[in-house]
Amino acid sequence: MDAETVDASVSKIASAIAEPARTRMLYCLLDGRARTSTELAVVADVNPATASAHLSRLKEQRLVKVLAQGKHRYYSLEGASVAAALEALSIVAGRPTARYTPSTPIHLRMARTCYDHLAGAVAVSLHDRFKALGWLQPAADNQYEVSADGERALISLGIDIEAMRRLRRRFASACLDWSERQPHIGGALGAALLSVALERKWLVRHLDGRAVRVTTRGRQELKRRFDLDIAT
Repeated sequence: MDAETVDASVSKIASAIAEPARTRMLYCLLDGRARTSTELAVVADVNPATASAHLSRLKEQRLVKVLAQGKHRYYSLEGASVAAALEALSIVAGRPTARYTPSTPIHLRMARTCYDHLAGAVAVSLHDRFKALGWLQPAADNQYEVSADGERALISLGIDIEAMRRLRRRFASACLDWSERQPHIGGALGAALLSVALERKWLVRHLDGRAVRVTTRGRQELKRRFDLDIAT
């Protein structure tokens, strides 16, 4: 693909995101949950016909995908790369200051989902702890490999490292957190860690939105396994 074609594609994607109603739809889907066009119409504050037109535009630019199930059609983000782009735009949109002071609501700043992986202060602390333990080893292009000690620890959680390496996505990456302005763990490894934490009830989702809560069991396990203290 030549430079001119790439420029045109980027322009079309930017234009699709730029409309406020479509922006609200996309950020609503950042929690990784699929929603109907009716639900997204409410989020975007538009009528159903307009919502359908917006979703067609987003689908055309491969920003969302749709799953038909019975009479319903459920929309979700096309993939982790779209989620990462939206997170990056949140950072660009923020006003720079001499010393960064987060303005994110506390329940979102502490822990939330970013599509299929964990974000927020807890996720940043987990990333930093894994690096301090030597489990994450820097690789090219903001990516990580996992050390032998890290593999043993992750396998003990039921995470299949070799299966993740075979996936057609980044294995592990440094994903800049929009509320903390520091990296958390993205890629297949980030998704696997969130899945384990939810399955084992270390984290529980709020009834609505992206926020998640660290449970008492979660705090105990994070301390026992990683020597990580999470404030209540």
